Amino acid sequence: MHPPKLRARALRLHLAGATVAETARAVGIPYPTVRHWCRVQPLPKQQGSVMRCFRCRTDVENPTDLTQYAYLLGLYLGDGHLVTSARVPVLRISCAAAWPELVNACEVAMKSVLAAAVQRVRSPGCVSVQSYGKHWPCLLPQHGPGVKHQRPIALTAWQRPIVQAHAGSFLRGLFHSDGCRFSNRVTVRGKTYVYPRYMFTNESADIMGLCQWALDLLGIAWRMNRRNSLSVARRDAVTALDRHVGPKS
Repeated sequence: MHPPKLRARALRLHLAGATVAETARAVGIPYPTVRHWCRVQPLPKQQGSVMRCFRCRTDVENPTDLTQYAYLLGLYLGDGHLVTSARVPVLRISCAAAWPELVNACEVAMKSVLAAAVQRVRSPGCVSVQSYGKHWPCLLPQHGPGVKHQRPIALTAWQRPIVQAHAGSFLRGLFHSDGCRFSNRVTVRGKTYVYPRYMFTNESADIMGLCQWALDLLGIAWRMNRRNSLSVARRDAVTALDRHVGPKS
């Protein structure tokens, strides 16, 4: 006998658009059992993702939290992957298991933007936060075949004003995925100085350019210390970035 919560989770996934096979894999239950649940004991139908997609709704202006959207976009550009080859697209964002609050924030952002159901798939040192939804490609048009640094990445005309208005949340997503805040130690004439510093690393020149652009929007000084690495080290710049990002937890 499987727990009722597990059965309810499977039914929510299926009603959100996942196939029986995809649902069975997500919850770790045999295919025949999940098929029986879906046929015999369906839950009330969830609102279709088309009604939650702010790009497809014409009756309501911006029916979602755009602050959370900017944050989710930053997470996606850093550590996200949108699979569109399945019948229902699935958005997956890889989070370090060492940062549980980051995992929670990622789940909240997905639910705030589109997701009716979110799953956490655990592997050594990593938690993959994922959500099935037919309208994820509408909201993340940067998806495509291959890795991001081998294809062009640019904001669309409708995304740019959102990021401009919520640049801090966008940077929070970028730094929470491919960035860090740490204590830098420098020794000068035998004396050691310790000061906080931010680093952002990404192989995509386009994504790096978006990070630079967002920092410029907020007047935060930065410099490139390597081809694929950006540093925010000035005291006033770190203080300003702390107001939007802060250390992971």
